[in-house]
Amino acid sequence: MSASGAGAVTLPRAPAGGAHPRRDASAARRAAHRAARRRKLGARTAALGYLAVLLLAPLVMIFYRTFEHGLGPVWSAVSAPNAQHAFWLSLEIVAIAVPLNTVFGIGMALLLERGRIRGKGLLGMLIDVPFAISPVVVGLALVLVYGKSGWLGNALAEAGIQVIFSVPGMVLATAIVSLPFVARETMPVLRELGDDAEQAAATLGASAWQTFWRVTLPGIRWGVVYGVVLTTARALGEFGAVSIVSGRIEGQTQTLPLYVQDRFENFDLTGAYTAAVVLALLAMATLLAMNLLTRRTRAREAS
Repeated sequence: MSASGAGAVTLPRAPAGGAHPRRDASAARRAAHRAARRRKLGARTAALGYLAVLLLAPLVMIFYRTFEHGLGPVWSAVSAPNAQHAFWLSLEIVAIAVPLNTVFGIGMALLLERGRIRGKGLLGMLIDVPFAISPVVVGLALVLVYGKSGWLGNALAEAGIQVIFSVPGMVLATAIVSLPFVARETMPVLRELGDDAEQAAATLGASAWQTFWRVTLPGIRWGVVYGVVLTTARALGEFGAVSIVSGRIEGQTQTLPLYVQDRFENFDLTGAYTAAVVLALLAMATLLAMNLLTRRTRAREAS
């Protein structure tokens, strides 16, 4: 400050060049904000482009190739006896394997998170084995155990039970490869839920069964639902293990994935594409049903 007379004071002068500190800081913040938005937009574009290349483009091409000649060939392919049999056989296997894995997964999750047993780490590793090994290896292992020359093959044959090259072997193979999903989706929910409510229910006189149905299961239901969806999708699309144990007998032990390969190898592209579209629609219907169930349940809970 400078004085121009007795008691006279002048205000501070603005910086040279007309710059203002507050304006500079505001401009810097706006520039940083624009740069952050550009980075986010670039990341989203890259992620969406990656998904489009891997998922959307092949799916669109399958739908296009399926319907490019009209609905007549598609209807003929869908109504073919072998296609119908493959469709219903796939649903039958899913209807058996998914409930089995759901019950097993919930039980194993409770055992690993609530049980007091030795060897939990080893048991958890065994559950994850289907994640680590190829489904083809699973199929070959089942043949070695349940085939005619396997460990249990002769005994089962004498009892009139055929596992390999029949539906029981296909169900067993599908159940094994889709085994871990329910357990692995339920365990983190159980861990986060804790056991305070269960202990309170036991203190109030509830039995273990009542505690499970009224306390534990409602708390873990979304983990179970997600596990069931993943198990269903895995069971519908299983190819490797089922192709080994089924024998791929046309009209008898062909699931939809096996039927797609059979039609493709026989140059029936319309039949192959149509079966692939049916598989895709089944998977999308499963996801849609899960989303609708989730929304309705949460809306009911909120109200």
